[in-house]
Amino acid sequence: MNGMTGKDWSMLIVLSTFWGCSFLFIGIAVKDLPPLCIVALRVSLAALALLGITRLLHVALPQDRTIWGSFLIMGMLNNVIPFGLIVWAQTSIAGGLASILNATTPLMTIIVAHYLTSDEKVTPRKALGILTGFIGVALVMGPQASQGANSSVLACLAVLGAALSYAFASLFGRRFRAMGVSPVLSATGQVMASATLLAPITLVVDQPWTLTMPGWQTWVAIAGLAIFSTALAYVLFFRLLASAGATNLMLVTLLVPVSALLLGWFVLDEALEPTHFAGMAVIAAGLLALDGRVMRLIKRSEPTVSLK
Repeated sequence: MNGMTGKDWSMLIVLSTFWGCSFLFIGIAVKDLPPLCIVALRVSLAALALLGITRLLHVALPQDRTIWGSFLIMGMLNNVIPFGLIVWAQTSIAGGLASILNATTPLMTIIVAHYLTSDEKVTPRKALGILTGFIGVALVMGPQASQGANSSVLACLAVLGAALSYAFASLFGRRFRAMGVSPVLSATGQVMASATLLAPITLVVDQPWTLTMPGWQTWVAIAGLAIFSTALAYVLFFRLLASAGATNLMLVTLLVPVSALLLGWFVLDEALEPTHFAGMAVIAAGLLALDGRVMRLIKRSEPTVSLK
């Protein structure tokens, strides 16, 4: 496992803030726009921003149809499905709660990898982390589940579905390196494919021209969602993946709910139940068990006994 430099830690904190802000931006936008319209605007504006970045870097778009087919699948798994589910969920639950449930993505990834790969099977340590994480999910969903199968429960399940989609995307995205596609192009291609897919669907379903013109706060939120939480976040993500490695990058999952909760409380006056915070702590414990660093530190601190 690669060590992390001060620059890596700085990028990690900025990335977690960008992704934490996404829940705030969505919380603002859902007051004026339907979920599908929000997602379409997010990926369309992000695609334009990423195209500008590729131009600045003098990176040419691929011409291979196979690569663009993979971009389309990746866009579905990494953008269209999870973005849509999370935005829909935030019409019923707070962004902070959604961010906590979304932190289960690494747990989902371990489970999916166990069944779809031959070299990433669940070990006893990983099984402990998964079990602990889902105990945390049960705590988080407890207040909603106690009221029966209402919209809040469905919203929580939608966020878990988004985390599962991200897990499939994580495994599918590995092929781009083997195909010789650079990280910046991987980000640009999948977002462009998502925008191309969503634009006509949104025009038919939401008929944006019939909607009331949103206020300036909503437009600022959409711009922030597209530029900071999508385009720039993807650039940071792939840079960190290259410099710090996938294991270290998983730490961002622990940091995103912190910024999301603070921003939701400060800007939107969102309040969570004590069980939500308890659940977040248990999910974090499960993620740390998956990461393995805590276990190694404990083993190092144990006194060694030598028999003479």
